[in-house]
Amino acid sequence: MPARFIISAARPEQFPPEGDPEVAFLGRSNVGKSSLLNALVGAEGLGKKGLAFTSSRPGCTQFINFYQVDGGFRFVDLPGYGFAKVPQEKSREWKALIEKYLSDRNALRLCVILLDARRGWMEKDIELRDWLEHNGLPYVVAATKVDKLKSQRERHHSLRALRNGYSGEILECSATTGRGVREIWQAISKIKTKQ
Repeated sequence: MPARFIISAARPEQFPPEGDPEVAFLGRSNVGKSSLLNALVGAEGLGKKGLAFTSSRPGCTQFINFYQVDGGFRFVDLPGYGFAKVPQEKSREWKALIEKYLSDRNALRLCVILLDARRGWMEKDIELRDWLEHNGLPYVVAATKVDKLKSQRERHHSLRALRNGYSGEILECSATTGRGVREIWQAISKIKTKQ
């Protein structure tokens, strides 16, 4: 699905005017947010020339990136949290920027929490989920990098860890193979019918 970059916002006053429904992608550093965005718009085969820049180095997404997607959506790629090697002050700035976006953005219709299928829920993921629930923001959970689970045993262990303390739906996905892309699009398309 065709998409184009709108802006990278370092401050709330740089957020674009509200318009189409927005879908925010949140998760730990290096969980695969940008790769999944590329897969969702069909740019996964473009490597670094895809819609969203990808890197194996955590912390590359340092601003809130807005993308206009054909079909009347905006995708919003938020900075990752966790183990990116940045000064604590920068980490606090990212957190404040993300909270401002999540708290004040009326166009926000859905959050996609990305978890690494090999890691399960980590403390900061649970904090994010609890914060979204407390603030009444709808979300879905996508387990990324399922292609890296090489055996049935690894997959079973992963699903058990992802289910620990969470009873909602988990969308298994892989930006490499395209697995789960259709299911994530189905979850996104439901927000249009709720307007």
